[in-house]
Amino acid sequence: MDAGPVSGRDPRHDPGFAEHLTEDDMRLLTSVAPDVPDRNIVALLGDPRLFEAVFGRPRTEAGQTPGRISGQISGQLPVSPFLAFAVAVHRAAADLSALGHLPERSGMRQRIPVFDTPQLRDFLSSASRRLFLTELLASFTRVTSGRYWVRSGGRVRARRYSELDPVRLAGLLDAVPDESRPGVYRRLGDVSLFLAGVFPDYPATFGPVDVSRLLRTARVPAGDRDGLATASPIDLLEYLGARWYRAALTLAPVRTAGLDVVGEVADRFRHARRILNHLADRYLLGPDNPWFAAPN
Repeated sequence: MDAGPVSGRDPRHDPGFAEHLTEDDMRLLTSVAPDVPDRNIVALLGDPRLFEAVFGRPRTEAGQTPGRISGQISGQLPVSPFLAFAVAVHRAAADLSALGHLPERSGMRQRIPVFDTPQLRDFLSSASRRLFLTELLASFTRVTSGRYWVRSGGRVRARRYSELDPVRLAGLLDAVPDESRPGVYRRLGDVSLFLAGVFPDYPATFGPVDVSRLLRTARVPAGDRDGLATASPIDLLEYLGARWYRAALTLAPVRTAGLDVVGEVADRFRHARRILNHLADRYLLGPDNPWFAAPN
């Protein structure tokens, strides 16, 4: 099937979704909702028929167990992770239009209602911010790790890093040249938002030494460190993530439209985190989750 004009990018309708979609994604988009005017990519991603195709239950023959449709779950439709996340993000915008509150974790297995859905709806009203969350999720389906070298005590030593470990990732700031620092700060902001949003129980594993290192690497003023050292893990990641995003913005040699969105997310980090909490709980995690392994 010819994908048609949907593959072209019209900034009025698409801030950049189409460039991430595979040919199979395009075929699914146009076959599920061929009647969407002008093949508006954002309208396609928010179409309920596409959500049903990606996250609904397929028809099965007798004796088969129905399951969610996904290229990585059932093999029936070759859906890319990016398309699945884009559909989930757009579905969240529809969810919030009908909800008066969302639950907020107040402790292990404890939740309280928070009536902030108007602010969350406003966050998702921007297609560029929806793209930001989609790209963020897709970027963590494959996690980079490795080693780097630092000079310490007259010797060169190897240190390990992982994109899912903010403590070790922050150590890269001592080893990379100045021109690479904006990228490290940006990724530190990303991992803070990802962990707080998708795996909010994980930050509880930070020990006092880890917290001290994170505060020092983020160049938090000494007078503010004592209060942050005793903050909740989620509050700590919200503070650090926003601070790291702003550092990336400040140090970047060229200001781009993408960096403008980073600044918006830095200013509204909690809203972004709360939206990811909803997405993870409702659509992304569970016994048949094919996308993310829980961080160690």
